Amino acid sequence: MKITVKNTGTLLDVLMEEFGNASRSKVRKLIKGGCISDATGTYKHPETILPKGLVLDYDKFEKSVKTPNTPFRILFEDDYLIAVIKPAGILTHGVPGAKVWSLHQQVNKYIKDESEGRKRALVIHRLDREVTGIVLMAKTEEIQQKVKDNWKEAEKLYYAFVEGHPKEKEGTISSWLWEDGRHIMHSGNETPESKFAITHYKEIDQRGDNSLIRVKLETGRKNQIRVHMSDIGCPIIGDYRYGADSTITRMIRLVAYSLTFPHPVTGKIIKLETKLPRTFLVLGDTDEKYK
Repeated sequence: MKITVKNTGTLLDVLMEEFGNASRSKVRKLIKGGCISDATGTYKHPETILPKGLVLDYDKFEKSVKTPNTPFRILFEDDYLIAVIKPAGILTHGVPGAKVWSLHQQVNKYIKDESEGRKRALVIHRLDREVTGIVLMAKTEEIQQKVKDNWKEAEKLYYAFVEGHPKEKEGTISSWLWEDGRHIMHSGNETPESKFAITHYKEIDQRGDNSLIRVKLETGRKNQIRVHMSDIGCPIIGDYRYGADSTITRMIRLVAYSLTFPHPVTGKIIKLETKLPRTFLVLGDTDEKYK
């Protein structure tokens, strides 16, 4: 069956117009099932933008559509980008010879398999190994560069569960950060090697002697939130490198829970959010066996 795109729009909208009374979930299954194609290949992402006049081929699928079996959770995906949840404890981007695959290596394998080698995953930004949360990657170098060029327009929000309570419940922390030979970041006055960092924070809850802080980054320096929370006397729970209590081994309580950015192709504002990890606010009195 041939389908001619009547108006420029997403693949999902084009098919909804074509199939009339079909449900959005059914149309999504058709797309995920590989039923829509043209001379260049198969379309598998509902948000792909199609130009007016393009002719598509529609073939009914005979087997049920299965959710990709991946070691990571996919939060958003189209033909240009993929956003996944990085677990704490693995690197965003690996190093040669590492025994454990990085998040990038895992996502890259998935993208290559899904595209039959036509695309790959390209890192746009990173999270510290110890931090969990949303990571965005591109599927082509062109898209990667477009997102990076407009990265200042992205809003990045974090939750930090910290020791103590900040003196000021809401404020902005700014300082110059530099790294020493042990890869530890320091905060203070400007030096030739330092980079200026700005962090906005707000206390949103108190749990005994601890506080849940919402953080918004204006700059994205290495370990920035961790250093700045320590600067105001509220190190992130579990973050022994920057002053937290080391009596009990804990996972660092920092999560990148929200990412909002303009789509590099459609211009549409994409807002992604994830919930706090189940044990984020739970502090037992025994080691969490986290390394």
